[in-house]
Amino acid sequence: MHLVLVSSLVPVANPASGFDIANRAVLDGLRALGHRVSVIGFLQPGRTPAPDCDMHLLGELEVTNAKVGALQKLKWLSTAFLNRTSVSSGKMLTVSASRVQAILDTLSPFDGLVLNSVQLPAAFAQVFRPYPSIYVAHNVEADSAFENAERARRTFERFLFRREAQYLERYEQQLAQNAVAVWTFSEADRFGFGRAVSDRAFVLPLVTGWDAPVVPAGEQASELTHDLGLIGTWSWRPNRLGLDWFLAEVVPHLPEDLTVAIAGQLDGVPPVAHPGVRFVGRVPDARTFVAQSAVVPLISRGGTGVQLKTLETFELGMPSVATQASLRGIEAAPANCAAAEDPTEFARLLVEKVTRARAGDRQRLDGALFHRAQKVRLMRVMRNVLGGLSAAAVAETPAVAPLLTVHEGGRS
Repeated sequence: MHLVLVSSLVPVANPASGFDIANRAVLDGLRALGHRVSVIGFLQPGRTPAPDCDMHLLGELEVTNAKVGALQKLKWLSTAFLNRTSVSSGKMLTVSASRVQAILDTLSPFDGLVLNSVQLPAAFAQVFRPYPSIYVAHNVEADSAFENAERARRTFERFLFRREAQYLERYEQQLAQNAVAVWTFSEADRFGFGRAVSDRAFVLPLVTGWDAPVVPAGEQASELTHDLGLIGTWSWRPNRLGLDWFLAEVVPHLPEDLTVAIAGQLDGVPPVAHPGVRFVGRVPDARTFVAQSAVVPLISRGGTGVQLKTLETFELGMPSVATQASLRGIEAAPANCAAAEDPTEFARLLVEKVTRARAGDRQRLDGALFHRAQKVRLMRVMRNVLGGLSAAAVAETPAVAPLLTVHEGGRS
């Protein structure tokens, strides 16, 4: 089959964020099944596109709020209001709908579209709608936006999140309803677009890279420098929610001689009374930092979709204690992972695992086994769904979509 992957940001050579990793997993899975894949989307500045791929770039585009100034954010906001669209889709309107349509025309014939996340597919919905498609839902974006609105402290911020959520809810529903099938990364998200869609929604297991991470023997036997190791981008709201819960609810139940190292970007260090907690900022190598931990707490408390840190921890074979939110999208957690929601029980399990590690039982497993199982399930889901897309392509040959103005391109 010839498939066109439509993504706000194209898959890159060295994926770092959760979005990047999911993009590459989708691309690599499709190619591993023998399909030809062409890609349409923007390239984030400073990144290199995935190698050996038929890329059709719409240009370079920085979409991360934290990496742009106030003026750019104001431009995005005004574009969204003028075009009556979400801010996330408004960012895409640096190109015209006619250009997107022209690229599709040059790629024809193809069997269908793989619409990757909501941003670009919603920005040019009427261009993509006539073609058979699979919608890849990284998260239920509307739910996250509503959640952010509830937690927003300022009235205007609350208004903006609610506005974003309302547009996202409409876009996600339309993309899911128009698709031959929906791929999500967690079981909870499979039902996020309504019962009418759930029977053709399928959970796509993820891996952080197509090849299993190799942990050198020296790293596996490296000296433990801290009992608990946490790493993440804590400036991202769902991550910070989990960190705040851990520090406020779990840490007070830990003994004072237990050490906790917290790595990663953090906006404002929260006050912590526990003497063993250290904020170490950015670290040279995330894998080495994790390998030097006795146990990894997986502390997600909000958001949707699969947790990148959970995948990385399991692929490295590290012992862990996880909340249920951290286990979204994981069909079978490794034997060295314990789950708990109650903060007292969470702390007890951490202490139990740390005590074993201090006694010489590192409790580490072969993470390649988890990685292999995830990849096998990923390809099985893809193979089963693509048969339906092929049948839809035969039954429905799309007419050429009408050319839209930029203003129309922002509607759904």
